[in-house]
Amino acid sequence: MNTSRELAQKHLVPHFTKKGAWHTDALPIIVRGEGCYLYDSDGKEYLDGLAGLFCVNIGHGRSDLAAVAASQMETLAFATNWGFAHPPAIEAAALIAGFAPGDLSETFFVSSGSEAVESAIKFARNYHVARGDEARYKVISRNWSYHGTTLGALSVTGIPKFRDPYLPMLWEGTRHVPNTRQCTSPAGTPAAELSCVRAIEEMILAEGPETVSMVIAEPIQNGGGALVPQDGYWQELRRICDKHGVLLVADEVICSFGRFGHWFASERNGVVPDMITFAKGVTSAYQPLGGVVIRGQLVTELFDSPMGSYVHGSTFGGHPVATAVAVANMTAMRDEGLMGHVLDNEAYFAEQLRAMGDAHPSIREVRGTGYFYAVELCADSAVDRDLSVTQEAALQGGVLGGFVREELITIRPDDRGYTGLTISPPLIADRTVIDDLVARVDRIADRVDGWLAANG
Repeated sequence: MNTSRELAQKHLVPHFTKKGAWHTDALPIIVRGEGCYLYDSDGKEYLDGLAGLFCVNIGHGRSDLAAVAASQMETLAFATNWGFAHPPAIEAAALIAGFAPGDLSETFFVSSGSEAVESAIKFARNYHVARGDEARYKVISRNWSYHGTTLGALSVTGIPKFRDPYLPMLWEGTRHVPNTRQCTSPAGTPAAELSCVRAIEEMILAEGPETVSMVIAEPIQNGGGALVPQDGYWQELRRICDKHGVLLVADEVICSFGRFGHWFASERNGVVPDMITFAKGVTSAYQPLGGVVIRGQLVTELFDSPMGSYVHGSTFGGHPVATAVAVANMTAMRDEGLMGHVLDNEAYFAEQLRAMGDAHPSIREVRGTGYFYAVELCADSAVDRDLSVTQEAALQGGVLGGFVREELITIRPDDRGYTGLTISPPLIADRTVIDDLVARVDRIADRVDGWLAANG
């Protein structure tokens, strides 16, 4: 009889996984989750240091969310939002409107983050066409940004290895500009004069403001390693977009629903964008759900125009089971004070990670905020020496991943614009879990120190 592992390797096509990592006797088969920990078919316990994929915010094993899903299936398993509405979608949209900053008040539901980004791109185009600005179609995004893998979202994504196989198929309306880490301005430069800010306005002017539909950016960028923007950066994006009639979109598929101690990271950054894309944490991944929350006046203008509607739809968008779970998840996060928990513990988390990083010659920098961090590796932090091409290739090619697997932790060995580790635990992680996580990363860094010493 075939084992689960053998059946997976024979019949299941993995996501973003190379053959060597999939076709191995060590392939974990995860069968259960509880709190911040996962358990495989061999009985091993793993610390979920990535919250699934930045999404299991409320933690694993919540029977209350499962009960809500089962009850909704028994009551109304499916209904569309095409000319109809149903209570779970209505309640979820109302809750999101109450949590969203400013006048962001109307939500279009889909089933994933990629679809949410596609929806924002299409809404921006619909909106401009409804206003008679038919020349506006271009999107400005940032280098190394991740906005999804469907073809429209991938066109906006700025990670070369994800884009390259599909370049002939990608839409050519995106223009990529430097991200905040690629800023060349010295410390203390006013936000309006930062090179990474100027690059956005210069691109709008070069393309012609009348052709630009929207600017999209993650409040804290994932690609490149937890890139926290300079003070005033988002205020400048808002000013530039307002000046040129361009819509500003915050891609919060990772950043929303508590990752940074607020329902939406835009609130933490002090800016009201025109749209916010979300997914992942809205249900804590207990059901697939995503969406885009839009400023009410923009929806009104579109509905009152000759176009009369948003020309877009999805079979499963606003699915009653998914939206019912979203309501239960958001209600529990609110009632259990999860935002305050993150804010109360983020300084401790940062201190522990940075103290650990300071002890290792292989760690150049620990950066991030809230419950989202990147640990960047180098050859020798004392002299700021980069990894050699050979060292980088080996670490990215499986050495680092092996060290992570041996520590039974699900943090991500990352190669998107840097070599290092991405860390993003469930938001329920307390100081005991944080200590466990940091200790495991410390041991991984010990292994990297030793490997670099032997492979200099």
